[in-house]
Order: sequence, then structure tokens, then C-alpha cells
Amino acid sequence: MIVDVQNLTKRYPGNTAVDDISFNVQRREIVGFLGPNGAGKTTTMQILAGYLPATGGHVEVAGYDVFKQSLDVRRQIGYLPENVPLYTDMRVTEYLRFRGRLKGLGGARLRARLESVLESCGLTDVHRQIIGSLSRGFRQRVGLADSLIAEPELLILDEPTVGLDPNQIRQIRNLIRGLGERHTVLLASHILHEVEMVCNRVLIINGGQIVASDTPGKLVGLLRGNRRVLAQIRGGTPQNVQRLLEAIPAVVNASCEAQGEWLQCYCESKKEHDIAEDVFRVVAANGWRLRELHEERRNLEDVFAEVTSEDNGKNGLLRRTGSGEKRA
Repeated sequence: MIVDVQNLTKRYPGNTAVDDISFNVQRREIVGFLGPNGAGKTTTMQILAGYLPATGGHVEVAGYDVFKQSLDVRRQIGYLPENVPLYTDMRVTEYLRFRGRLKGLGGARLRARLESVLESCGLTDVHRQIIGSLSRGFRQRVGLADSLIAEPELLILDEPTVGLDPNQIRQIRNLIRGLGERHTVLLASHILHEVEMVCNRVLIINGGQIVASDTPGKLVGLLRGNRRVLAQIRGGTPQNVQRLLEAIPAVVNASCEAQGEWLQCYCESKKEHDIAEDVFRVVAANGWRLRELHEERRNLEDVFAEVTSEDNGKNGLLRRTGSGEKRA
């Protein structure tokens, strides 16, 4: 494994930012690290990167102890903070060459790495431009190229798409996905559907503790609550359609609301029941018209909301952590 965190704790006077957490990240994984503001996410990432000391625990990156072998750890890490610090009066190539030398590169290897990161980060066409003249999206690319130039084992990316427009977000997302073929990536982001599209696994931290850890699909599958089917129906009154939908054995609740000539109907069932086919049968048996029928899917945003809510301890969602499984 590339990252091994055991019983990590970080305390400040009057506040515990990280509370005895354990997790690991395997080689070539892209892991999303999520949490509300103040949950301990950035603190944990800064400890991994060697920017902050910890109060207690044990952390290894690529086999090196973060607290005892800090310089060795930093050689294994490429870190992109939320606000990328760049020398805006330098040209792109000039800046990356300067950063490469600071990281111990030189000669043919520096030239090769410079050419590689310019190409992989889509900077070849702007490599002679002054950084201050670039758009925010290209500045993010420069910061990413900086984090890659020394060929680190681990990339730590803290909100890499913050402030970008949708096209720029898509470009950075595709770039990160490609980087996962050669690097291990720990990605913090508040754009949850992006995390769901890019990451192999997700860690969610809340109140300084890991409250969920698994693949996005498995976490969604662990959610409690009813399934809900949406149907757009034409041909009956709201009261009659609702009554017949509620008569389906597995349906626990139904509602119908007129929207022009169509009814927008919702049917809820227990998690183990798929009622879409039953709804279709009712529509067909009564000669109604059906324009839309689908089950509303849960997503990572629903998981995030459930495990970080104030009543998290009451909802029973299974927590999967690096040190085992336990009920919330």
C-alpha cells in the first residue's frame, strides 16, 4: 500500500481536528476524501504531506514514516493545495524548470520530465506564456504539472476544480482519471458527482472521524430508506390514479399531482421491492398513457448527507473503515 494511517490524532487547544482515524490507500487507487468544512479533511491531508505535525498516531507513505522520515516522504508526494501558489511573473516552462530543480531534478531527466508534464497536463501550447496571463483553469494545470514533475508515488489534490467553469472541470476530471493509471491519487472535493465519476473508493470524514469508506456504488447500496419510482401518467384523475397505485401490495405510499394534462406520480416501496413493473401493469390495465417511468437513484450526495447529518448516530448506516467494520 502507498498510504497507511493508524490512529491519527490532531488536537488544538479546545478542539480535536482529527480523532483517532485509521485508513489506507493502495497503489494506483484514486480515493476521494470528503467531508464538510471543518471536518478534519484538509488537516489530515496536510499531515500526510508533512506540512503539519500530528498529536499522535502512525502514518506511512510509500513505506516511509511521515514523522521520522519527513524528507523521504516529501519526495514521494506531489501536493496541489486548494489555492495554488504560483509565481505569476514567470513563464510556464521557466516556472516548472525552477520547481523541478528545487525538487532535485537536473540535466536530461529534468528536460524529459518537463516535456512529459507539459504534454500530460495540456500545457504545450501555452508553455511560453506568462503565468499571470493564463486563465484559472490553466493555472490549475500548471500547479498540477508542478506536483507531477518529480514523478511522485502519491498525488494529494485539495479541491483541484474549485472556481473552474464546467468545461474546465471536465478537462481536469479527465486529466485526473488518466493520472490514476500511473499514480496513486488522494482527491478532496466538494463536487460529489465528480468524485463519483473519478474515484475507485471514497472516504468520508465528519467531526474528525472516518464515518464511511467503500466504493461509491457500495456506499449508495448501504443507504437505508424507501425506493421511489416516478411515473408520468395521462388518462385518470389524480385521486383515482393514486388510489390504484396505493393498492399495489409493495407500495407504502403514493402521490399524484396534475401538471397540465399529465400526472406526476411518485410511488414508494421498501428497499427490497422493485415496483416499476407493477406500476406499468396498473397503467396498462387501465388504458392510461405512460410518458416516463423510472426509479430515482440514490447517489454519493445522498450518502454524504446521511453520514454527516447530526443524527448520523441514529441512522444505522454501516461504517467501513480501514481497520474493520462497525455499526454507526
